[in-house]
Amino acid sequence: MNAVTILFVSLCVFAIGYRFYGLYIAQKVLVVDSQRATPAEKYADGQDYVKTNKFVLFGHHFAAIAAAGPLLGPVLAAQFGYLPGLLWILIGCVLAGGVHDMVVLFCSVRHKGKSLAYIASKEVDKTTGFVASWAVLAILILTLAGLSIACVNAMYNSLWSTYTVAATIPIAILMGGYMQYSKHPLRVTIGTVIGVILLFLCILTGPWVAEHPEYFGWLDMDKKTMSIVIPVYGFFASVLPVWLLLLPRDYLSTFLKVGTIVALAVGIVFVAPHFQMPPLTKFIGGGGPIVPGPVIPFIFITIACGALSGFHATIGTGTTPKMLDNEKNVLFVGYGAMLTEGFVAIMALVAACVLVPADYFAINSSAEHFQALGMAVHDLPRLEAEVQESLAARPGGSVSLAVGMAYIFSKIPWMEQLMAYWYHFAIMFEAVFILSAVDAGTRVGRFFLQEMMGKVYPKFADKNWLPGLISTSIVFTGAWGYLVYSGDITNIWPLFGISNQLLASVTLLIGTTMLIRMNKAKYAWMTGVPGVLMTIITMWAGVWLIMYQYLPAGKNLLAFLSAFVMVLMGVVIWGTVRRWFALLKNHNVVKDEYGVEVKEIVQE
Repeated sequence: MNAVTILFVSLCVFAIGYRFYGLYIAQKVLVVDSQRATPAEKYADGQDYVKTNKFVLFGHHFAAIAAAGPLLGPVLAAQFGYLPGLLWILIGCVLAGGVHDMVVLFCSVRHKGKSLAYIASKEVDKTTGFVASWAVLAILILTLAGLSIACVNAMYNSLWSTYTVAATIPIAILMGGYMQYSKHPLRVTIGTVIGVILLFLCILTGPWVAEHPEYFGWLDMDKKTMSIVIPVYGFFASVLPVWLLLLPRDYLSTFLKVGTIVALAVGIVFVAPHFQMPPLTKFIGGGGPIVPGPVIPFIFITIACGALSGFHATIGTGTTPKMLDNEKNVLFVGYGAMLTEGFVAIMALVAACVLVPADYFAINSSAEHFQALGMAVHDLPRLEAEVQESLAARPGGSVSLAVGMAYIFSKIPWMEQLMAYWYHFAIMFEAVFILSAVDAGTRVGRFFLQEMMGKVYPKFADKNWLPGLISTSIVFTGAWGYLVYSGDITNIWPLFGISNQLLASVTLLIGTTMLIRMNKAKYAWMTGVPGVLMTIITMWAGVWLIMYQYLPAGKNLLAFLSAFVMVLMGVVIWGTVRRWFALLKNHNVVKDEYGVEVKEIVQE
C-alpha cells in the first residue's frame, strides 16, 4: 500500500464528513443559534470566561485535546497491521469522535460552560451527576499523570527538547499580553506572526543550544527534576488568566503541531513511501508483544484519542466552552479539531508502518519479547547510527514514531544528513503535543474541584475567589504530580485506556439524553449508537484485562480499580438510560424562553 493513497483517501473522508455529516448535525440536530449569547458573553470575567477569536480558540482546543493518544495509539495499534487502525480512525473520527466532541461542547455552552458532571446533574439527575463528578476527577488525575510521564520521558536529559518547549512560555506571555491589550484591529494576526517567527527561531537555534551546555545547562534536567517542574508549570497554567499563558501557548504550539504534520504529509507525497507493515498480522487474535489482547476490542482502546476519547469531554466542558464567541462555531472548534486530530493519527500510523516490521517490533517490544518472535532486525543498526541514539527495546510508541518521521524527512533531497536533527525534533514535537493537554487538563481539574467544593462551601463556586482558586489548583496538581514523581502510574496505563473510553461512552449517552429532551429523539441514534457500542466494547476489554492479564499476573489492585471504574460508570449509564425512558414516555411539548419546542425545560 502506498502511503500517498492513504493520505489522499483520509483527507477526502474527513472533508466529506465535515461538510455533510458534521454540518447536518450542527444545523439540523443541534440547531445552533448564532444569536444566542454564549457563556463567554454572559459571564465574562477576564479570567476564565473570555470571548475568543474562533481561530485562536481552535488552536487552544486542538492543542489541549491532541495529546499522546493520536501520536502513540496508532503506532502501538500497528501491531495488528495497518488496516484495523486505518479503518477505525477514519470511521471513528467522522461518526463517533467528531460527534462526541461537538455535542459535548454544545451541551456545555447551553449549561453555563460547566462540567460534564454538572450537565449530568441537570439533564439526568443529581445522583448521576455526583457519581460522574468523582469518576471524571479520577480519570483526569490518571490521564494527566500518564501524559506527564510521557512528557518527562521525552524531555529529561535532552537540552534541545527542553529549551524549545520552555521557550514557548515567554513567547506565549508576550503574545497573550499583546493580543489582550493592543487596540490594533489586526492584533490577532500581528501577535500570531510575532509568535510564529520567534518559535521558528527557537527551533533553528535548538542544535546550537544543545552544543553549549555552559550557557543553558540549567535546562538539562534529570528525570526527578523534570517530574517536579512539569506539575509546577501545570499549577501556574491553572491559576493565571487564561489569556496570559494557556490560551496563547496552546495557540502557538498548534502552529508547530499542524506545521509539522503538514510538513510530514508533504514529505510523504514527495517520498511516496510504501507500507512495510502488512494489512493484517498474526497478532490480530491476541498474544502480541505490544498489545496483549485481540484486535477486537483492543483496537478501540489502544488508539483512543486518535478516533474517540473521553478526555476530550473534559476540555469540551472545561476551558473551551467558556471562550466560545458564537454557538455556530461548535462545528469548527469541536468537530473540526477532532478531524484534525484524526489526520494526526493517520500520519502517526503511516510513520510506524513505513518501518520494516522487524525493526518496528524491535523498538516497541522488550528484548525478551522480541527474541521470542524469532525476527532479525533489518535497518535498525543503520538507523541507530544515523540518529545517534540506542533504539532497540524502547516500548511506548514515541521512539518508533520519531524514527518513522525522521526516516521520511531524511529521504527528501538534501536532507539525507539530517536524520539525527529530525529525530530529536520529532521527540520535541511529541513533548509539545503532550504538554499542551497537561496545562488545559489541569485547569479543567481545578474547575471540577471548585464545583464540587462549592456544594460544601459556596465560596469555592466563585471562580474569582483567590483562596479557592489557589487551594484547589494545589490539591489537584499535587495529586497527579505525586503520581508523576513516584512513576507508579506507568502501571495503570491500561486502566486509563478503559476509563478514557468509558468516559467517552458516557458522554455520548448524556448527549443523547439532552437530544431527547430537546425533542430531537429521531436524531438520538447519532450519539446513542456509538455510545452504546463503545460501552459494550469497553466493558468487554475491561473484563478481558481483569481475567486474562491482571489476575493471572497477581495485579489485584489493578483488577480492583478496573472493576471499580466500570461499576462507577455503570451507575452513570443506568441513570442515563432510565432518564431516556422517562423522556420518551413524555409526549408533552413546551416552549423554552427562546421559543424552541422541547419536552422539558431544564435551567442552565
